[in-house]
Amino acid sequence: MSTPFPFTAVVGQDDLRLALLLNAVSPAVGGVLVRGEKGTAKSTAVRALSALLPEVDVVSACRFSCDPGAPDPACPDGPHEPGAFESRPSRMVELPVGASEDRLVGALDIERALAEGVKAFEPGLLADAHRGILYVDEVNLLHDHLVDLLLDAAAMGASYVEREGVSVRHAARFLLVGTMNPEEGELRPQLLDRFGLTVEVAASREPEQRVEVVRRRLAYDDDPAGFAARWADEEAAVRARIVAARALLPSVRLGDGALRQIAATCAAFEVDGMRADIVMARTATALAAWAGRTEVLAEDVRQAALLALPHRRRRNPFDAPGLDEDRLDETLEEFGDSSDDEDPDPDGSGGGGGSGGQPAPDSGPQGGDTGARPEEGEGGQPQASGAAEQAPARAAEPFRTKVLSVPGLGEGAAGRRSRARTEHGRTTGARRPRGTLTKLHLTATVRAAAPHQRARGRSGPGLVVRRDDLRQATREGREGNLVLFVVDASGSMAARQRMSAVKGAVLSLLLDAYQRRDKVGLVTFRGKDAQVALPPTSSVDAAAARLESLPTGGRTPLAAGLLRAHEVLRVERLRDPARRALVVVVTDGRATGGPEPVALAGRAARLFGAEGVASVVVDCESGPVRLGLAGQLADELGGTAVTLDELRADSIAGLVRDVRGNSNRRAA
Repeated sequence: MSTPFPFTAVVGQDDLRLALLLNAVSPAVGGVLVRGEKGTAKSTAVRALSALLPEVDVVSACRFSCDPGAPDPACPDGPHEPGAFESRPSRMVELPVGASEDRLVGALDIERALAEGVKAFEPGLLADAHRGILYVDEVNLLHDHLVDLLLDAAAMGASYVEREGVSVRHAARFLLVGTMNPEEGELRPQLLDRFGLTVEVAASREPEQRVEVVRRRLAYDDDPAGFAARWADEEAAVRARIVAARALLPSVRLGDGALRQIAATCAAFEVDGMRADIVMARTATALAAWAGRTEVLAEDVRQAALLALPHRRRRNPFDAPGLDEDRLDETLEEFGDSSDDEDPDPDGSGGGGGSGGQPAPDSGPQGGDTGARPEEGEGGQPQASGAAEQAPARAAEPFRTKVLSVPGLGEGAAGRRSRARTEHGRTTGARRPRGTLTKLHLTATVRAAAPHQRARGRSGPGLVVRRDDLRQATREGREGNLVLFVVDASGSMAARQRMSAVKGAVLSLLLDAYQRRDKVGLVTFRGKDAQVALPPTSSVDAAAARLESLPTGGRTPLAAGLLRAHEVLRVERLRDPARRALVVVVTDGRATGGPEPVALAGRAARLFGAEGVASVVVDCESGPVRLGLAGQLADELGGTAVTLDELRADSIAGLVRDVRGNSNRRAA
C-alpha cells in the first residue's frame, strides 16, 4: 500500500482542512464539497484524511462492516454471532465518474432470484464505504441519477436495492467528500444543498508559500516513507484530537442564543428550506468540540456560516458563490448576547474561525501546482479584428424559453432535452440481454418461458425460468445535447438596445441548457473572422461570462462563423460520437465583407443541412422593413427560424416542436 501524503504537511488550505476535520469529528455534518481549480491539493487532502481516522471494529467476515457493539439487525450477512470481531483501518472508497448504478449500490442476481428464489447480493461501493470515507472526484460530472442515489444514502444512512419485487437494505453511513472544478460545470442547486459544507480552494499567490509547496512535494516524491515519518508526531496528535473531540461532542451545549443567531443568519441570507439551519447547528457544535469546549460561541456560529451557507445561496448557475461577511457580522451582532462575547480560550488555541485550531503548520502538496490558469488560446476572448469596437452591452433580463430539441432517438448522456434510449425512463420494449442483465422486463421474460414449461417438467403451479428466457427492458428517456451558439457580433447587431436583447435571449437559452444538462459552446463572428469564444463545456456560467464581455462592431463574416462552428462540431463528434448537437445561430441574416459573402454563407449553411445537424436561427432583425434573410439562412441550414419574441415560452406564435426544419430532409 502506498504511503499517503501526511495531512498535517499540506500547505495552507485552512478552510479545506478544517471542513474535513469537522466531518471526521461529526459525520452528521453531512460531508463537504470542495470547489477549486486544478492542482490545489483537493484529492491529496482527502486521501490524507483517511490515514488520520481511528481504526474501526467490525464483525468478522461481515461484508457490510457492521459494528460488533451494535450490529445492523437487517444486515444481509446477518444475524451475527456475538463476540467475533476484528479491527481494521478506516477505508477511503473512491467512486469513479463512469461507475454504473450496480457498482454504486450493489448488484442483485436477478437470474438466481427468479430461478431459485435466492437473494444473492453483491455489495457495491456504498457498502464498502460504510463507517469510512466515500470520495467522489469530479462529482459535477457524475450522472444525476447516481448523485441522487449517493446523496439519498448519505442522508438516510442506508442503501436500498429494489428490483422486480426483490429488495435488499444495508447500512451506509460514511463521510461524503466531493471535489470539482467549476470550469467543468456546476452541480444543480438542489444537489449542492445536500452537501453539508463547501469550501473554495485556490493556489496561493505568495511566492514563499509556493516554494514550500514545491519543496515538500519533491521531498515526498523522493522518499514517501521517510517524509511521512518526519510528520508522524503531528499526525498522531491530530488523530488523538479527533478521538477526544468525538468523545466530547455529546456534551457540547448549543444554547438558545446560538440557535437564534443561526436562524437569523439563514433568514438574513434568504436560504431556502431548513437544511442550512440544521447543518449550521451541527457544524457549530463540532467546532466547539474540536476546540475542546462544551459550549457553542458566536465565533463558532460565524465559522459555521462561512462553511455551510455560500453554496446554498446559488439559485441559478449565474449567481456568484460566496457570503457578504460584513452583513454576516452585523446579523450576529444584532442577535447576539453578552455571553457570546466571552472568550474562554484566550490563548487562541480554539477552533472557532479560519484556521484556528488547525493542528499543523501551513502546509500542502499542491501536486506541483504552478498557480497558472489555462491559456486562453483559441478558446479565450475573441481577438480584436481591427474594426471599430463598442463597449459591451449588458444582457437583458433572462426569460423562460420554449423547448428546442433534436429530432429522432439518440443514445447520448442522460439529460432533459431530446428523446433517447436510456437506462432510466419509460419502458418501451424488451430484448435479449447483451452482457449483464440490469433491467428485467418481467412480462417479456414470463412470455418467453411459458411455452417451455411442459418440456421442463413443470405440471403444477409456478414457472421454471432459464437464462435464455430472460429479457432486458429497453427504455426511453431524455438525453443532454451539445448546444453550440453561433452569435453575430458585427456592426449590424451593435445597436446597444438590440444587442442587449440578443444577449438576454442567449442567456435565457444558456439557463435552459443548464437545466437540461447540456454541454454548451460559443462561436462569435465579426470584422474579418470568427472565433471560438468558448470551446464546448459543461460550464454554462463560463459561457455567460464570455457573453457578457462580448465586443461588437465591424462587418458580418457569416460564412466564417458557420465554418468555424462546423469545425467545432467535427472535433466534438470525434470526442463524443453519441452526443448530438443543436446549433443555435443568433443573427439578422446579413452577410458582408469579402468576395461573394452571401453565396459563401449559403454554401457554408448547406454543409449543416447535408449532414442533418439540427439547427435553429434566432432572427434578430428589427424595424418596420425586414429583409427575411434569417429565414433564408434557416432554409439553407435545413432548420427553423424563430424571432426573439417567439422564443419566449409564453409566446403563442413561438416554437413548440422539435427543431425539424423541413421534415422531408430529416430521418426521424
